[in-house]
Amino acid sequence: MDAEQRRKQILNLLSAETPVTGSQLGEKFDVSRQVIVQDIALLRAQGYQIMATPQGYINQSEKDSQNSHIITIASKHEREDIKEELETIVDLGGTILDVMVEHPIYGELKGQLMVKSRRDVQMFLDKLENTQANPLATLTQGVHLHTIEVPSQEAAQEIKTVLKERNFLVKEDG
Repeated sequence: MDAEQRRKQILNLLSAETPVTGSQLGEKFDVSRQVIVQDIALLRAQGYQIMATPQGYINQSEKDSQNSHIITIASKHEREDIKEELETIVDLGGTILDVMVEHPIYGELKGQLMVKSRRDVQMFLDKLENTQANPLATLTQGVHLHTIEVPSQEAAQEIKTVLKERNFLVKEDG
């Protein structure tokens, strides 16, 4: 199989709902993970919206946005509240696409999450624990943004209401 055929097959695999890791793709096509990283870079250069998430790659180019809405929330909480915040969002039907902070030197720093279930939340928390990495929000005293995909405006409003009740949303008056 030549490289172009491999990239077409990679696109097909990444169009599924479940992310696929670079290592899994490398094994499937009998190439190194680095070759896959280069393939992904070339596909992105061709205009495909391939997201790298903690669970693996996913192609967002073909995602049907007719049945979903995207919202952004401004949140603030301590590290020990991450689980409750993320579980609240997924329990109410949201998919947390990313987390973003505004850094005084680097500007916008964004991490792709693609968290849509309690299982994904636990995998994210396990990775945070196992790597001993700090969440992006530690750079901004807990303040961060989430881009969230929701199935309806009603779900969006419910997520905002519950997060506000739990004091996770940044207050508009400061």
